Amino acid sequence: MQSFIPPKRTLMGPGPSDISPQVLQALSRPTIGHLDPLFIKMIDEVKELLKYAFQTENEFTIAVSAPGSAGMETCFVNLVEEGEKVLVCRNGVFGERMRQNVERCGGTVIVIDDKWGEPVSLNKVEEALLQHADIKIVAFVHAETSTGVLSDAEAISTLARQHGCLTIVDAVTSLGGVPLLVDKWQLDAVYSGSQKCLSCTPGLSPVTFSKRAVDKMKSRTKAVQSWFLDQSLVLSYWSGEGKRSYHHTAPVNSLYALHESLLMLKNEGLEAAWSRHAFYHQELKEGLESLGIQFMVDEAYRLPQLNAVYIPEGVSDVEVRSRLLNEYNLEIGAGLGDLAGKTWRIGLMGYAAKKENVALCLKALSDVL
Repeated sequence: MQSFIPPKRTLMGPGPSDISPQVLQALSRPTIGHLDPLFIKMIDEVKELLKYAFQTENEFTIAVSAPGSAGMETCFVNLVEEGEKVLVCRNGVFGERMRQNVERCGGTVIVIDDKWGEPVSLNKVEEALLQHADIKIVAFVHAETSTGVLSDAEAISTLARQHGCLTIVDAVTSLGGVPLLVDKWQLDAVYSGSQKCLSCTPGLSPVTFSKRAVDKMKSRTKAVQSWFLDQSLVLSYWSGEGKRSYHHTAPVNSLYALHESLLMLKNEGLEAAWSRHAFYHQELKEGLESLGIQFMVDEAYRLPQLNAVYIPEGVSDVEVRSRLLNEYNLEIGAGLGDLAGKTWRIGLMGYAAKKENVALCLKALSDVL
């Protein structure tokens, strides 16, 4: 065996995304203790930078030491108690994962379904809330990574509040790529991932809890079933109040990288980042359509950073993606679930949303097709 030296790929799938040299360099800095005063100062900055990215003043805004799936579970295990009714809006793979989380928490799931590739129906949400007056939480995916569709988080949140419900929101693919205004939209528990539009290493999950969500978490009648994800045990490490208590060994170097990626986002500016994703999406769209490739999602609900397109008739999904990888060092994503073999998912996330990546993708697809 020898040291593993990976090839230099261009990552234009559904994640992870390309990582900038600055973030990779941050990973290689000397490791210090996770209770070192200098490290504590840095994670306080991570909190402030995450508040900026989420557009929130929530005090409980942290990075869970695990990937986005753990961020999802963090929200559910802390907020869903046994027997509580939770409305899950399912329009793709990750809405289904929400449903499974509620069941594992002992909650009662009320599911509304929308066709894959379409946003969550506001009418269906309202009907379900009227039909089930005892629903406590509304859970939905803001940016569905399996289909590239964007749902109206503000409108869903408004309906939830009108019926006295909290919201749990999957923003794994939306954070940093499209507008996500946690405070303005009054979202309660929102989770994301480090490896999408933040262009950081996989393995961290930014989360933010509103005061309403924290109050519900603190008023639980039973302990959270997961010791590691029980946020009441983590609060004193991230809180900034007095002596930081040990809960687990934080992923020190990964948090260096997250700090760097969030600093880059802050320096660029959120609105500039959103505009950049939209601009290069338009370039990619025009190029793909010139090749006869059609988009799956209506333009009004389309994610610029996750482009779900139909595979042209008679074209082999596996052969094309294999040739792109082996001949061009270019990764694009396959379809999931019922869309496997029917769609590709082409990412333009974070550092990957740039002219040279769009040009490479269009040239490589043109050659291979």
